[in-house]
Amino acid sequence: MITISPSILSCDFLNIETELKAFDKIKGMWFHLDIMDGHFVPNLTFGHPLAKLIRNVTSQPLDAHFMVKNPEFYIDTFKDFGIHNFTFHVEATMGHDELIKLIEKAKTLYPSVGISIKPKTPVSGIPDKAFDLIDLLLVMSVEPGFGGQSFIEGTWDKLNHIKELKKTKDLDFQVQIDGGVNDKNAKKLIEHGVNNLVAGSYIFKAEPKNYNTQIESLRK
Repeated sequence: MITISPSILSCDFLNIETELKAFDKIKGMWFHLDIMDGHFVPNLTFGHPLAKLIRNVTSQPLDAHFMVKNPEFYIDTFKDFGIHNFTFHVEATMGHDELIKLIEKAKTLYPSVGISIKPKTPVSGIPDKAFDLIDLLLVMSVEPGFGGQSFIEGTWDKLNHIKELKKTKDLDFQVQIDGGVNDKNAKKLIEHGVNNLVAGSYIFKAEPKNYNTQIESLRK
């Protein structure tokens, strides 16, 4: 099944518990948490207290995407919040050795560990050993930092590269896409090897609010 990951950044934060409870019976989804520190990206979102609150009001898997300068700090401090998948940015590390060290450390604490790349970061910049270790590769199809951006068309070539790499080297990580995902491009994304789609505005801003319908429209 294709996993759909609604991005909480687009929800109604004044009614967050009601919003999240509306997803209780939906299968095959994760809640995507965009953690931004105001340094790695210019925006600042939420941190430990809200993540703990979210865990307390939903049983859905939590998928935390850390757009932060110091991922090692968050690997340590989020370990007790029931995070299912912990993703951090390749660009936040100081080279291949540190990248591998952080992946290995995160894998001792989280069921699933991912790495993410910005639109201008090539797949070729990721060491082979990382591909053997990760459970997920998050491809940003917009510049990280703000929601509601349009999909960057150059992402298609990157997805083709990843799809061929997985086939050639018999790799088994999930490919997640984040940015500008909607019912107009979801089918093509899946055809290009994506099996985990992050969507924020498309799901939470739809009227009338029928989250299951929005999610299923991305799987068709």
